[in-house]
Amino acid sequence: MECWQVIGKILGDFGVNEIDVVFKTDTGIFNYRVVGIWKQNGKVLIHKSVFDTNWALPGGRVTLGETSQVALIREFQEELAIDIGVGQLYWVVENFFNFKGDAFHEISFYYEVLTSDTSLLDQEAFHGPEGERLLYKWVPIETLSEYELLPSFLKTSLKKLPSHTVHIINRDGEDK
Repeated sequence: MECWQVIGKILGDFGVNEIDVVFKTDTGIFNYRVVGIWKQNGKVLIHKSVFDTNWALPGGRVTLGETSQVALIREFQEELAIDIGVGQLYWVVENFFNFKGDAFHEISFYYEVLTSDTSLLDQEAFHGPEGERLLYKWVPIETLSEYELLPSFLKTSLKKLPSHTVHIINRDGEDK
C-alpha cells in the first residue's frame, strides 16, 4: 500500500473521504490545481470570486489519489453542473505568486474542455449552481488584456494554444 493510500484509509476511518492536495507551511502554501480551457465562438470562460478583483480559468484542487483529468470533470460538474470531456493537456505550470499575504507554490495542469453542452453559451455572465460566490463570464479572447487574469501568461498564451504540452514557470510577484 502506498503512502497516500494509507493516509486515505486513516482519514476515511474518521469520516474524511476526500482531501485536497494543498498544505500550508511556515514559508507558504503548496497547491495542486487542475484548470479547464473552455473556448467557444472566439470566447473563453473565466471566473472570479465575488470578493476578488482578479479572474482565473475555471477548475479547482485535485484530491488525494485523484487524477487531474477526473478532478477536472468533477470540478465542472460541481461548479457548473455540466458534463465535460478532457482534451489536450496544453500546459503544466509551476506558478509562484502571493495572495492575501501568503506565498503560493502551485502546480497546475491546463486542459482543453470538450463538451456538447451549450446551455451556458448564451449567458454572458452568470453564477453556477453553488451560488453567487463565483461569477463566470464569457470573454472575447482578444479582450483578455482588459481583465486582471491570472496567471498573467494566459492573457497572451490563450490567443494561440500550443500543439503540444508546454512546461511553464510563472512568477506573478504582486500581492493580490
